[in-house]
Amino acid sequence: MEDEDGPLGWVPLDGRGSLPFALVHGESLVAAASWAVGESGARLYDATVTFDEVRRSGQDLLLHDPLCPLTPADFLADAAARCRETGRVVVGYRPVTDTVKVREGDHLGAGVDRDTLRLVVSPVVLPADVVAGLDDLGSTDFADLVGRLAADHELEWLEAPALAGRITRVEELVVLEALSRASA
Repeated sequence: MEDEDGPLGWVPLDGRGSLPFALVHGESLVAAASWAVGESGARLYDATVTFDEVRRSGQDLLLHDPLCPLTPADFLADAAARCRETGRVVVGYRPVTDTVKVREGDHLGAGVDRDTLRLVVSPVVLPADVVAGLDDLGSTDFADLVGRLAADHELEWLEAPALAGRITRVEELVVLEALSRASA
């Protein structure tokens, strides 16, 4: 892989079941996410490229979850630029709006301050030096990956637009589609 401007981009499918192949606006989630990666200026690669090749490329790595299919390409580009500027791992997040309680045995305890919580969405952008220091990603579950990266690397949190929301079931696509029509 030759060094080019912009990061390498990957849309991982592992651990997501068949959901990446559901349709949003008539396209599969993985196709929508892959299109956004390309439009962001990242160079999309697929599973035929080994992680060793990615590590040796000397390029930043933009990971885009297909379960965040409508994340705007310009947000992905902004996150990649921020990673390049700061040299930090950049993590897209959405604020937590649900009420969260602590479980105390069989009972619900006190509420958790939502301002201390973040929901990891797309993208996660790793600087080239971080990528070079990894044997592999270990997991493409973004929350797990970010948790592991936080142990050894400084993170930069970037609040994502509502369209970057992550779905967990096909019924939630209706909300994302409505948001995208409203923002058009």
